[in-house]
Amino acid sequence: MMDNPPADTKPQARPERPVEVTPPAPRMPSEQSLELRRYYARVEEDLLGRGLLRLDGGGVDTPYTDEMLIRNFERIALAEEYARGAGLQPSSGDLGEIKKWTIPVRVGVTFGESHSAEDQATDREILSRYTRRLSDVSGHPISLVTMQPNFHVLFMGEDDKTQLRETLDRIAPGMDASSRAIFLNLPRSIHCLVVAFADSRSSSAYRQAVALVRTEHPDLSRRACIHEELAQGLGLANDDPNARPSIFNDDEEFALLTRHDELLLKILYDPRLTPGMSADEARPIVRTIARELTGGGPS
Repeated sequence: MMDNPPADTKPQARPERPVEVTPPAPRMPSEQSLELRRYYARVEEDLLGRGLLRLDGGGVDTPYTDEMLIRNFERIALAEEYARGAGLQPSSGDLGEIKKWTIPVRVGVTFGESHSAEDQATDREILSRYTRRLSDVSGHPISLVTMQPNFHVLFMGEDDKTQLRETLDRIAPGMDASSRAIFLNLPRSIHCLVVAFADSRSSSAYRQAVALVRTEHPDLSRRACIHEELAQGLGLANDDPNARPSIFNDDEEFALLTRHDELLLKILYDPRLTPGMSADEARPIVRTIARELTGGGPS
């Protein structure tokens, strides 16, 4: 028990009550964003209903041989989906050079303000696990970082256009106008996107990449985008209708990186292949590596 205070003690003024700060109300998505959410939910539901977006990575129904692996590597790693500097214009399909990273890949993530805190935590964990897997498979240093990234993954939606524009200004001021226009006006038919850059137009050694994943996608589709865009940004830049079991195929049969795709990464990042090698220079080396990985038989 406290002693009584002296008689001349002045009563103390009551402290002012702290002002209650009302947290800002969550921003409601625009009708455009809501319509995209409904559209991509229907797309995912339809694909799942047709037995697509498989998670098993392939099995006895999807065998492949070393010759198939060699052929798929050439079409996926040596050809490009779009013509360089020409926006979404399809490429000629001609085989080009080996393109890959020679420096450590430092993956950084930027979330749009429209992306919920719960989804941000989920996507960051998926990225963390997946970058470790890609590093283990390729043998190349790939990690999720918080500082000085060179592979930027942007989770943004229709309501984040201003933030996306400002982010591109900051992280990729040298991005060509056609690529920038695609990022800012991505057609609905393109679910996600990645662009990888070299030091110069004549170089095939990547130094930077920017990937965009729409936040309007449902969970599985968003995860599928992460898997495909990061792997494509490492150098598996093309899609081919004959590659199976693979995510580098527009038929959407597989949602996540398969064992076949892991072997493509192993081939690409084998030190016997160097950036700038032509298809003719790479072909005998690719054949040797593919046979080593498969034992020369079906997988």
